[in-house]
Amino acid sequence: MLGSTHGTFTTGLRARVDACGESPRTAVHGHAAAPGDRDVSGRALYAEVPDLGRFFRPRSVAVVGASDAEGRPNTGITRQLLAWAERVGAALVPVHPTRTTVFGLDCVRSVKDLAEPVDLAVLLVADPLPVVEELGEARVRFAVAFASGFAETGAGGAAAQERLAEAVRRTGIRLLGPNTNLNAFEHFRDDLDGPAVALITQSGHQGRPVFSLQELGIRLSHWAPTGNEADLETSDFLSYFASLPEVGAIAAYVEGLKDGRSFLLAADRAAREGVPVVAVKVGRTETGARTAASHTGKLTGADRVVDAAMRQFGVIRVDGLDQLQDTAALLARARRPLADGVVVYSISGGTGAHFADLATAAGLRLPALPQARQDELHQWIPPYLNVANPVDNGGHPVGDWRGRKIIDSILADPSVGVLICPITGPFPPMSDKLAQDLVDAAEASDKLVCVVWGSPVGTEDAYRTTLLGSSRVATFRTFANCIGAVKAYLDHHRFTAGYRSPFDEAPRTPSPSFRKAQALMRPGRRLSEHAAKQLLRAYGIRVPREQLVTSAAAAVRAAGLVGYPVVMKASGAQLAHKTELGLVKVGLTSASQVRDAYRDLTDIARHEGIDLDGVLVCQMVGRGVEMVVGVTRDELFGPTVTVGLGGVLVEVLNDTAVRVPPFGEREARSMLDELRGRALLDGVRGAPPADVDALVEVVLRVQRMALELDGDLAELDINPLMVLPRGQGAVALDALAVCR
Repeated sequence: MLGSTHGTFTTGLRARVDACGESPRTAVHGHAAAPGDRDVSGRALYAEVPDLGRFFRPRSVAVVGASDAEGRPNTGITRQLLAWAERVGAALVPVHPTRTTVFGLDCVRSVKDLAEPVDLAVLLVADPLPVVEELGEARVRFAVAFASGFAETGAGGAAAQERLAEAVRRTGIRLLGPNTNLNAFEHFRDDLDGPAVALITQSGHQGRPVFSLQELGIRLSHWAPTGNEADLETSDFLSYFASLPEVGAIAAYVEGLKDGRSFLLAADRAAREGVPVVAVKVGRTETGARTAASHTGKLTGADRVVDAAMRQFGVIRVDGLDQLQDTAALLARARRPLADGVVVYSISGGTGAHFADLATAAGLRLPALPQARQDELHQWIPPYLNVANPVDNGGHPVGDWRGRKIIDSILADPSVGVLICPITGPFPPMSDKLAQDLVDAAEASDKLVCVVWGSPVGTEDAYRTTLLGSSRVATFRTFANCIGAVKAYLDHHRFTAGYRSPFDEAPRTPSPSFRKAQALMRPGRRLSEHAAKQLLRAYGIRVPREQLVTSAAAAVRAAGLVGYPVVMKASGAQLAHKTELGLVKVGLTSASQVRDAYRDLTDIARHEGIDLDGVLVCQMVGRGVEMVVGVTRDELFGPTVTVGLGGVLVEVLNDTAVRVPPFGEREARSMLDELRGRALLDGVRGAPPADVDALVEVVLRVQRMALELDGDLAELDINPLMVLPRGQGAVALDALAVCR
């Protein structure tokens, strides 16, 4: 568990000027997209921030269904809302059809009887729909519906939720829920300083560990329990929290997304602002996805796409609630790193080696300290101990004046951005002195100091008072959580430092290619290979020289024009897997072979009952690396682009990477780096390096096609795309396209 009391890792994070001379809000790139901007498909390019200030701090609150009768569920809720309203300075108005007072406050019979408009209405009723209609007439700005029995229960509940959502749209009210809870009205400590964690959850109980961070001195500013998201959704709160100066990080527990595009726009806004977003996203497995759907009634989405989209927009995905709290707390408060080097420092060589192994495997960079630095450390550490990194002090130096000098020396090295000290268990007085030295050194340094307190007891004074009492040391309870949080911290700042929103470069107007391609589309039909290749050609993607013929004589003439040797393939809209049916002939070198091949192909097609639009006579293309590039539609995010190893390997290895358009060249190259077979593109066993630049260009052209033809193209599969040796380009040897 990471912890600190009252102090912070930073002082006024949003107002602070970093060493680079810029605040975190201005250190990221400016943006070109603005509110109202839309791409070529009419989709928004900028997340507008909803004005939720009066939701969290209303001037007045109406509680519909308020009660003070003992034993009634609404009584406890009303009591909690009264206490919350007093804390935020809001006037509370009870609403109940048969009561004159509730907890001593005058009660009105219905929303229609409210003397003046209120900012927020809390609905403690089984059916919120009639009340929402009345709230619209009363000009109430926000409402919260606790009632369950909506989309989480199936088709009937989903229909009821849609009626509620329609009423909200019609009246202009912003609604939280239904199927939500009281988490937004919790008691947030106001005695804690520094940047805060803002929390979004679709299951209230799952936010409890993060909320409890307050007891370790970590500030929490807001909690949005979104429930079924009939109106207000995760994305709305994500955009809003990212705009608040006091928010240092956003922690989210997400079961399903209402709208993938809105989520990406909100994540993009957070990335523009430099605000880290840490999320647990349920649905990695089929069982998890099914359970999440039954809980909140929203789409969980294909997990590979969700995972890729989150990484693409800088959302840090973690698996456990303990990781969520530790990572969010560190990211909220730690200063921008001055270097990405991590040094492991311990009183045990075994502990240091173990931690260094795990950290290196996780992708952290553990640079060897310069020889001059090692020589300095050996003034205080016996010469037979390793001080390159990890640094092993042997134990005894931490018990006297040498301990602090060792830590200061490590932190003074320019290659070091993070010092991590795993203390596997209490060993007083040595561990007490080590903890105090780490705290004192951290207070005097701009660099991040992390401690892993490995004792399962957790009541030791060095842990509870010294470490958790520090405003500058990040304390964890497990190796894994420390490593994961530090990696997320370094990755986040690396990401935002070079962040340029992909939405800034999304096409606003159709290209000339779009007009050519649109004429080729056949709504609801699959295109033949020949037609699919024409589609590719319209977008400047290279295909082999080829001709479509309908007779053996024409095939011979075409072969002469294309140039021997040739490939012949049956072409028809019904054909998806030609090779398995024997409908591909390769390496034909003479007119007689071409005539025979034509007869064989048409006979097989006739026997199989396949309608052909002709036979393709194609240029033989030299050997290269077979890749696949494609477009599919995700139910949450719309068009997605996939690249991977092609040919038969795509089905055997499933070695692919996916992204959600729009994206730029850097993202296209990172897709290739994710492939397990990436080395094939660099040349193996004497093969020349492939033309990676040409492959990247094809990926970018395909994503442009996916964006522009979003309403027309359901699926595209280029397989194989033959990537030739460097400088020779890439050629789409086969293609399949399905129109919407």
